[in-house]
Amino acid sequence: MNLKERLKKDIVICAEGYLFELERRGYLKAGAFVPEVVLDYPEAVKELHIEFLRAGSDVVVAFTYYAHRDKLRVINRESDLEPMNRQALKIARETAITCNALVAGNICNTWVYDHKDREKTSKLVRSMYEEQVRWAKEEGADFIIAETLFFLGEALIALEVIKSFDMEAVIMLAPFHEKMRDGYSWVEACKILEDKGADVTGLNCAMGPETMTPMLRDIRKSVKSYVAALPVPYCTTHNTPTFLQFKNSDGSKAFPVHLEHFLMNRSETADFAITARDLGINFIGLCCGGAPHYIRSMAEALGRTVPAGKYSPDLTQHAMLGSGDVVKSHNINALSDWNPEI
Repeated sequence: MNLKERLKKDIVICAEGYLFELERRGYLKAGAFVPEVVLDYPEAVKELHIEFLRAGSDVVVAFTYYAHRDKLRVINRESDLEPMNRQALKIARETAITCNALVAGNICNTWVYDHKDREKTSKLVRSMYEEQVRWAKEEGADFIIAETLFFLGEALIALEVIKSFDMEAVIMLAPFHEKMRDGYSWVEACKILEDKGADVTGLNCAMGPETMTPMLRDIRKSVKSYVAALPVPYCTTHNTPTFLQFKNSDGSKAFPVHLEHFLMNRSETADFAITARDLGINFIGLCCGGAPHYIRSMAEALGRTVPAGKYSPDLTQHAMLGSGDVVKSHNINALSDWNPEI
C-alpha cells in the first residue's frame, strides 16, 4: 500500500529525531547538523532505522535532513551532496524492505528562502529541492516529507517540486513563531497547502505536545485531508511555547545541546499519541529529541504490538518494586531502609 492507502486504513506512525539522537551518540556535530554520518558511519544510521522500526514506526525516513547544497557548502563537503543523498536513501530502503515499511525521502527548510527577495531565493530553493527529490525518486522512495518549514512560500515550492515528480507529499510546518514568517497563520497555511495538492499537512518540531495540541485541534477542524503531528518531546508550556526558549539555570540558552532536563517521559509521549488519535490526527510521531523508547510507548498506546515490546517494562519482576513472589523477604523494606521518605 502507498501512504494514502495506509492512512485510509489506520494511523501511520513516523519516527524522526535522527539529528539529535545521532548527535547524542557521537556521530554528528551540533551546529551545522549536517548528516555526515550517512557517509562516515552508515552502520550507525542503519542501526537507528532498525531501532525505530522495532519500536513501531511505519516509515523509514531517509536521513537527508540538511543534506542540501547550501548546508554542505558550510562544511566544505558540497562534492559529497549526491553520494550523501543516495547513500541515505539506499540505507533507508534496505532497512524498510525487511518489514514492509514505507520509505520517505526528506527535504527541509533551507535557510536560503527570503520572502522579501522571493524571485531570487525561490530559484535557489527550487533547484536544491529538485535535485534531492529526483534522487529520492530514483532510489525508490515511496513519498516525500518536506518539513520544518516556516515560510509558506518555501513550503509551496517544496510541494510543487514533489508533485512535479508525481510523488505523494507530506508538508509539515514548524511553529517557531505565532505566525509563519511570511505572515500566514498556521491554519491558513495548511489550508492553502491542502488546496494546492498536499496529501498530508500539519506541524513538526519547535513545540512540545502541550503547546502544539491546541494548534493541531484548529488545523484538524479546518483541513479536510490527512493531518500530521510530530512535536518535539520536550515540556514546552504557555510561558515557553517552543524548545528554543528554554534556559539553563545560569540563564544561558539550553537549545540545542543542553535540553535533557526538559525532556518528557515516555508515558507523556504515549498520552500525546492517544490525544492526537482522538483529535483525528492521521500521521503521528516525534521530531528532534525523539528516540526509540518514546516511539515504542506511543505505538503501544495506540494498540500496536511491536517487536521491541518484548522488552517493555515489567516492574513486577523488579527486586524491590516487584510482586510478592519476586521480592525476597530480606529486601521487602529495602527502599524504606535506604530512604525513610519512600
